[in-house]
Amino acid sequence: PPTNARPRAARVKTPNIPPIPPVPGLDDLDKRIADVGEFIRAQRETARMSVRRLAELAGESNPYLSQIERGLRKPSADILQQIAQGLQISAGTLYGRAGLLSDDDRHGNEVRDAIARDPQLSAEQRRALLHVYE
Repeated sequence: PPTNARPRAARVKTPNIPPIPPVPGLDDLDKRIADVGEFIRAQRETARMSVRRLAELAGESNPYLSQIERGLRKPSADILQQIAQGLQISAGTLYGRAGLLSDDDRHGNEVRDAIARDPQLSAEQRRALLHVYE
């Protein structure tokens, strides 16, 4: 009598391949990319701005900006500058977060970072304070 059972697929043996060892410094890079994305999202939310609006101001697509915020894409210095302009914060702040500045370069940005991180400042107040330090 015919049965409705399907024939089983042949099992293919996979070779025993050891995992690829981590690349030194890559974890740090991944953390920095995620950190800059989280920072951008926090600044955007503090400014009560949608992803769509920031993408429009920065001249980028919504999906690309969303991927940056989620740490899936590493933005170039040019993109960070456009995002900083859209958020009305110092580009140096984003460069430092992304690891594009050396420790010496970042040393002068502590005040800018504090201004950019302060959730109680409005976009206008942040812009005025940053203007003083630029």
